[in-house]
Amino acid sequence: MPTLRLALCQVNPTVGDLAGNAGLVRAWTRRAADAGAQLVLFPELMLTGYPVEDLVFRRSFVAASRAALRRLAADLAADGLGDLPVLVGYLDADGPPQVSSDAEPGRGARNAAAVLHRGEVVATYFKHHLPNYGVFDEDRYFVPGDTLTVVRVGGVDVALTICEDLWQAGGPFAVARQAGVGLVLSINGSPYELDKDDVRLPLVRRRAAEAGAAVAYVNMVGGQDELVYDGDSMIVAADGTLLTRAPQFVEHLLVHDLELPAAAGAPGGAGALTDGMRVARHEIPAIPAAPAGPAVDGGIIEPVADEAEVWHALVLGLRDYIDKNRFPSVVLGLSGGIDSAVAAAIAVDAVGPDRVVGVSMPSQHSSEHSRTDAEDLAKRTGLDYRVEPIQPMVDTFLANMSLSGVAVENLQARVRGVILMALSNQEGHLVLTTGNKSELAVGYSTLYGDSVGGYNPVKDVWKTLVWRLAKWRNADAARRGQTPPIPENSIGKPPSAELSPGQLDSDTLPDYDVLDPILIGYVDGDLGRDGLVESGHDPAVVDKVLRMVDTAEYKRRQSAPGTKISMKAFGRDRRLPITNRWREDG
Repeated sequence: MPTLRLALCQVNPTVGDLAGNAGLVRAWTRRAADAGAQLVLFPELMLTGYPVEDLVFRRSFVAASRAALRRLAADLAADGLGDLPVLVGYLDADGPPQVSSDAEPGRGARNAAAVLHRGEVVATYFKHHLPNYGVFDEDRYFVPGDTLTVVRVGGVDVALTICEDLWQAGGPFAVARQAGVGLVLSINGSPYELDKDDVRLPLVRRRAAEAGAAVAYVNMVGGQDELVYDGDSMIVAADGTLLTRAPQFVEHLLVHDLELPAAAGAPGGAGALTDGMRVARHEIPAIPAAPAGPAVDGGIIEPVADEAEVWHALVLGLRDYIDKNRFPSVVLGLSGGIDSAVAAAIAVDAVGPDRVVGVSMPSQHSSEHSRTDAEDLAKRTGLDYRVEPIQPMVDTFLANMSLSGVAVENLQARVRGVILMALSNQEGHLVLTTGNKSELAVGYSTLYGDSVGGYNPVKDVWKTLVWRLAKWRNADAARRGQTPPIPENSIGKPPSAELSPGQLDSDTLPDYDVLDPILIGYVDGDLGRDGLVESGHDPAVVDKVLRMVDTAEYKRRQSAPGTKISMKAFGRDRRLPITNRWREDG
């Protein structure tokens, strides 16, 4: 049986950076060649980054993607890498955008993959299954392909697929079995969410069984706005055996020798329509010879525990948002509470303490432990710590305006927001806001106050998970012989906004151990009132919580972006009208 040495390049592209992404392909292809690879894979839409969203509608961008692909093929050959077949995702089009007046049925923008060899584009494939759920809007942007591309490489018939093709039964993988391929390549831009790594392996195994062939799955890594990609690339044998698996949340070259069945029959031409798809066959006449020596095994990296997984996702998502948008540093308010402490620790892990400014902004209601806990966190992490008392500014407002009650509470939060934005304007920092998902859900925040900021590292993290993350991060530091970054007092004390004397979150909200399960059922699970009550929740508490969630949509619509780590994050995943009279109590 022939053996192919595959190189899966789990890399971090940037949307719109065609030259930079092409440079990544060239650099990682060189690394793959040095490792003796005979076939190299890069992720979905590697050249353009993913998702490109409405850039798809710009014909100039589509043209630039196609030109970059041809240039990349020539550059790889000029680099002395022309004999090595490289599979790379890119944006293509065979007609005007579907939203234009001159659109043509069955033609338009394509989510595409191309095989580059000897300076040429020798085969292309258009994604067949287009996801249109959750964060995906591909049916808005792309036209589905109807042809399975099969390339004969080193005596093995290899089918090309893209991401969602793997997530649905039928289509390309079923046709791959009928085409008699020995290997299916799946290039992906599959965003992270908690426990998704537990879903992928069984899924790849199902598709391997459906195709009757081994599956090589490569996924991108890195942050793109709210999305973060975790890698988790792998190769699975036709019988479902996991052969090799890459680590999560880091760039990685996964090289593995794979024994595959030899191809039979003629190598080229087009097949008849089957299951709604045609089969187009191509042959690559020569590839680098199989390296001498023992077989290469890429190894199997086991996924990490849930809290570690989420922490790495939040760190990577924040780091790439900062660096890809070229912010020099970040600034955030340090209240001494758990949310700002966890957000600060994430920021320090992401970009280092020299690029993080933490500001304590005490008022007359701030407890002594809030000030000392904020200072303690600063000492533990080494970030740039500052103190800006807000009471003189608040008093100036109150001397000129007659305010009371909640208006005074919100005024304090807004003065803090003004201070952070002033520092941002003066020194160039990105402002981080620190409201957790539970608070965002019920509207427990002040618009233009504690909600002010350009990015929120804990936006998609329920309050109960915030506590778990803090405990995990401290325990992880202790295991490494390092100083735990988060003060134990920030973890243990009752949460409070400290905007009025003796104020606690529990004055307004149910305990978070009660609140979060209701929110998870309503927001993530789309349960209605009856379903929540049937699950054992108190009807009066359910009614109160649902009213708070429903009336806070206008606040959430104005909230900063933040890293998605759940199955349904606010924003891209959950899209509800602000003006909406439907209530679950009828």
